Amino acid sequence: MGLFDRFASGKPQSNEPGQPGGEKPAVVGGVMSRLAEARAKLAARDLPGALAIHEEVLATAGNRPDVLVTISGDLGVHGHVNELIEFIAQRYDAARHGPATGINLLQAYLAVRNVEAAQHLLDILFDLNRPELEDRLFGFSNAIGELMAGHEHVAPTAEQIAGDAPVENKVSLASISKPIWFYQIEELAPQLVARKEGKLRKVAFAQCATLGVADTVERSRQPEDELGRFCRGVPLWFTETFAAAAGYEAVTAVAVSSARHHVLFPAEWTAQNIRELNDTTKGGLDYVITSAVRNVNDDFEFVLRIWEVKKFRELKQFTTRWTPSTADTVLKQFQEQVRLYMEWTALPAGLPYAAPSAPQAHIQALGATLSQFFVEKGVLAPDHATPGADLQLSNAKANPADARAQLMLVSTLLRAKAMGLPLDPAALDHAKTWLSSDAGQQADASALLIKLA
Repeated sequence: MGLFDRFASGKPQSNEPGQPGGEKPAVVGGVMSRLAEARAKLAARDLPGALAIHEEVLATAGNRPDVLVTISGDLGVHGHVNELIEFIAQRYDAARHGPATGINLLQAYLAVRNVEAAQHLLDILFDLNRPELEDRLFGFSNAIGELMAGHEHVAPTAEQIAGDAPVENKVSLASISKPIWFYQIEELAPQLVARKEGKLRKVAFAQCATLGVADTVERSRQPEDELGRFCRGVPLWFTETFAAAAGYEAVTAVAVSSARHHVLFPAEWTAQNIRELNDTTKGGLDYVITSAVRNVNDDFEFVLRIWEVKKFRELKQFTTRWTPSTADTVLKQFQEQVRLYMEWTALPAGLPYAAPSAPQAHIQALGATLSQFFVEKGVLAPDHATPGADLQLSNAKANPADARAQLMLVSTLLRAKAMGLPLDPAALDHAKTWLSSDAGQQADASALLIKLA
C-alpha cells in the first residue's frame, strides 16, 4: 500500500514495469550519474535544473529504492522539503522501497508541520517490524506528540534540515552486533551464527583510528576509500571472528555523522572515549579493543590495545608493520596472536571458523558491506558507499575456502535484489556456483540459492 492512498486525490501511478504509469529499467551508471548532476545543481542553487533531472530519472527508474532514497535525501539536505514531498510521497511504498526513503519523507512532513501525514507514515514504518529502527521511530512519535501539543520547537524546520539555520551536526556510534554479512540472511540461514548460552564476556571492537592523515574532517565527507574501509573493516573482522568464539559476545563500534557520511578518527581512543562507549552500551562491556594505523609511503604501522573496562586500564598492546606485499601474511599472524591472548576457542555449533587466507581482500569487503548496509538503513548517503559487488566478488575469489567470504557475496547480492538494483552477472554466477557446491551444502545454505534464483 502506497503512502498517498489516504491523502492523494487521484489514484497513484503503478510502480510495476509494463503497467500503466510503470517504469522501464534504466542503466545504473546513467541513473546515478544523472542524480549526481542534479545534486550539483542543487548545490549551485539551480532548483529547476535539478528537478528537471529528477523528473527524467523518475520517469524511467522511479521504482528503484536507491533512486528514491537519493532524491529524497538530496532534496532534504538542501532544504527543499515541499519538493521532496511532491516528488516522493505519491511514489513511496514502504514494503517495496524500505524505510530509508520513508524516514526522509517523515522528516519533511515534520518540517512543514503536516502532523496527520507524518503520523500516518510513522504507522506504516512501524508496520515494517524493523527492531533496529524502533528507537528512532519512537523519537519521531514523541516529536509528533509534541507538535500536536503545540510545541513547535521540537521538529526541525526546512532551513535547519538544509543547514541554513543553526543545527547540531551529531556524530554518533553505531553498534554492529553480528557479522555484517549476516544481516541480509539471518531469516534464511539462522543456523550459520549459533546462539550462545551462559555468562558471556562482552567485548567491543572500536573503529580503527587513522594517524597522520592531514584533514580527516574533509576526508570523512568524501565517498569511502580504501583507508576508510580498512578502518571500519578491521573491527568488523574481529567481531566476525569472536562471533564464532565460545564465551564472548562481540560488537563493532563505528562512527557516523547525522549528515549521512562516515567519520574518521584522527587520534587513538582514550580512556574517556572507552568510558563513554561503555556507558552507552546496555549492560556495559568487559573489554574494548582499540586500534590505529599509520601509512608512510606504503609502510604500514598498526597498533592494537586491549582495555579492561572495569578498571579502565590497558591490559595488552600489540604492534606490527607490513607492506602491500606482506600484508596478508602479517595480518593473519597478527589476528592469531590476538586470538591466543584472548583465549579464543571455537563454538561447537554454527559455521566452523577458519581465518581468511587473504585478509586484505576480506577487510575491504567487510568495510564495503557495512557502507551498503548503512545506505539500506538510510544512515549513509548512497554516494558514500562503494556500489556493486566488485569488492565482495574479489574477496570470494581471493578466499575460495572461506565460507564467510562467499556468504558476504551472497548477502550483498540479496541486498541489491531487495533494493531493486541489477545484479552483476559474474558475481551472481560465482555465488550460485558456491551455494551449489559441496562447501555450500555443508554450510546448509540451500535456502539462499532459492532466494537468489
